[in-house]
Amino acid sequence: MQITGMLYGSKLLNYVGFPTAQVLGPEASVQEIQQMITDHGGLLVKPVFKGGVGKKGKAGLVGIAKDVETAIKEKERLYFATHTHGNVTQKAEGVTFESFVEAKYEVYFSISDSTQYRAPTITITHHGGVDIEELPPEKIATVPFDPLTGFKGFIVSNALLELGAPNEIISPLVQNLPKLWDLYNNYGMTTLELNPIRMGPDKNGRLVPVACDFKCSFDGDDPNSERLNLPADLDLVDYSPFEMEVNQLRTYQGQSDVFVINDQGTITAMTFGGGANALVTEQLGEAATISSDFGGNPPYAKMHDISRITYKYWLKQSNVLFLIGGKANNTDIFETFRAMADALRDHFGAYGPTPLYVVVGRGGPNLIRGMSYFKDTLDSLGLPYSFFGYDSAMSEVVNYAKAIDTWMANGGRAEVAAKMGISA
Repeated sequence: MQITGMLYGSKLLNYVGFPTAQVLGPEASVQEIQQMITDHGGLLVKPVFKGGVGKKGKAGLVGIAKDVETAIKEKERLYFATHTHGNVTQKAEGVTFESFVEAKYEVYFSISDSTQYRAPTITITHHGGVDIEELPPEKIATVPFDPLTGFKGFIVSNALLELGAPNEIISPLVQNLPKLWDLYNNYGMTTLELNPIRMGPDKNGRLVPVACDFKCSFDGDDPNSERLNLPADLDLVDYSPFEMEVNQLRTYQGQSDVFVINDQGTITAMTFGGGANALVTEQLGEAATISSDFGGNPPYAKMHDISRITYKYWLKQSNVLFLIGGKANNTDIFETFRAMADALRDHFGAYGPTPLYVVVGRGGPNLIRGMSYFKDTLDSLGLPYSFFGYDSAMSEVVNYAKAIDTWMANGGRAEVAAKMGISA
């Protein structure tokens, strides 16, 4: 799940006492809007998008208002605005009104899990307010730290001194940025980004960091995020019905990660393990309906449910059902294959047979017993199949599945259907 913007960002930052701009939601009254303008001299009107979508400012989706009439016009313009960034298109569901914040400096700050350092890592620069990618490396500090000792103020101080940041911003940031570690570490986040943090004087003339934009991502398997009491449907707009149905099965007894690649694809690959998922997804390309990782030794009941859902959405259009994984250490292949085979038999009973070629590549405990069970099921359903053991190169098995897909598209599907006595 991802969150962008200050509507929920300000609420999360309030958990740890980090200063934020004043934020009003789409339900704000005219009187509240007028009071914000009176107190701060103006406001920004921003559309609210579920999930993560960037470059809103550059797309003209941020309104500036110094009077109520302009604020209401901008609300009308942006309330249901549509925004496309990369391959993601989303429609806004309301707006926020965010107060002007006087600033002498703008700071970028983020915490994320770094695969390079194998540790949580901060990224900071006092040249914020722009895309971090636009800055040269010498203007950015990236510092990994030990999660056991936590994120301390001296890490901020050392990073800013190395960047040559003005002395007057160092002390306020040293005092406030470590608060973000509590939010990041205690509530299941994988990334947290503030850009910009605007630094302006308080009533005593001392600079105060104020968060003016917010982004974060959560680990979907970490239950700590539930303690934030965020709306259950906050990120559902990002998922297809298939993804939502499978992700409801997430448990610590095995992951269930899926992503729709091409809803017109013809190879449905149910993969096991991150390595298999990366290789298969890359090699199959647009021929694949989904990208999946069903590793983690899921029990029979869950594997049966995953298979049932996958077959329901994708089997009818698929030429190839592709079951592929590496040589598992502790996954019971018999239980896994028994669940998948039983779900296939149940699918044919509920929806009728469909011409299909099954390609299986796997290794692990009880492999022969599992393949035997699957073979008997496929024989009883009249489906053609090919099985590959743990000693087969996975890349070659993927190429074989692609060749079968080509054969099915060029007359093979009709041939299989004829042997099954059904329509192609």
